[in-house]
Amino acid sequence: MLARIFSCAVVGLEGVVIEVEVDYTNGLPGMTIVGLPDAAVQESRERVQTAVKNAGLHFPRHRIVVNLAPASVRKEGPSYDLPIALGVIVLAGFLPPDKVENTIVIGELSLDGVVRHARGVLPMATTARANGFKRMFVPEVDAPEAALMPDLEIFPVKTLADLFDHLSGRRLIDPYIASTDSLEPLFTPTDFSELKGQEHVKRALEVATAGGHNVLMVGSPGAGKTLLARALPGILPVMSLEESLDVTRIYSVADQLPAGTPLIRHHPFRSPHHTISHAGLVGGGNIPKPGEISLAHRGVLFLDEFPEFGTRVLEVMRQPMEDKVVTISRAKGS
Repeated sequence: MLARIFSCAVVGLEGVVIEVEVDYTNGLPGMTIVGLPDAAVQESRERVQTAVKNAGLHFPRHRIVVNLAPASVRKEGPSYDLPIALGVIVLAGFLPPDKVENTIVIGELSLDGVVRHARGVLPMATTARANGFKRMFVPEVDAPEAALMPDLEIFPVKTLADLFDHLSGRRLIDPYIASTDSLEPLFTPTDFSELKGQEHVKRALEVATAGGHNVLMVGSPGAGKTLLARALPGILPVMSLEESLDVTRIYSVADQLPAGTPLIRHHPFRSPHHTISHAGLVGGGNIPKPGEISLAHRGVLFLDEFPEFGTRVLEVMRQPMEDKVVTISRAKGS
């Protein structure tokens, strides 16, 4: 009997639905994972076996094959632990297959069965809703982030045993209900109204903020250039929900969401050091990740000591400034 569980991957800033297929095959007891997995996914074998045992369930003594489809998409990270473990439990006959229909499952497992944080939950929730899925099982710490997406039932999972008890009807998990109390309070480190003097500079910054222009500030040390720049996000308009979700999605993919902050409501302020590489600024890596330019989306990118930045670093800013889009292409994705 083939077990089929649906999960999700993040490619760039978007989610992709992943089908986790689990079945028996001939051979010595063990587990093989195929479908272009990276090292973290391959290591799921040990985590899943131990977590299933510690959840009080019997791990099948068979040769098990796990296929992550589509095979053309590279799978990275440990967030496939929970769907693989659930597939093994269904395959062993502990749960009927219809219990996991129309459901997305994500989460990393510890050896004692506790479900840990997964990166990029918000883009995954967006993809789940767009593909018609009705419910989603996520790590307990990531439930507030996933619940930002309406029309999707979010179940916070603390342990693998809790998930098994819920699906078997022994002890149900209550769906997570988003509350405004969990939203991050608006906070500005430096208020523009507290800055005294420099009226011409403040007027220039107000005009630049209103029109979305770039500013080059030149002056002697101690004149207040850095302080004025840090106060700039405070005079930007309050972000709409759509803009906040836009920024939160980028920070979720980069795994830089502040703890206890499911939704970023303030404008980002990024101030990279002048020793940053061009890949760190514009984004990159074997599997492309967002850089400082993307992390400053809908906010302020402040380059202090501008002449100290490398020539190549400054050159890569040409396309983002002209096209308002950063496109990073690598062999493993774009």
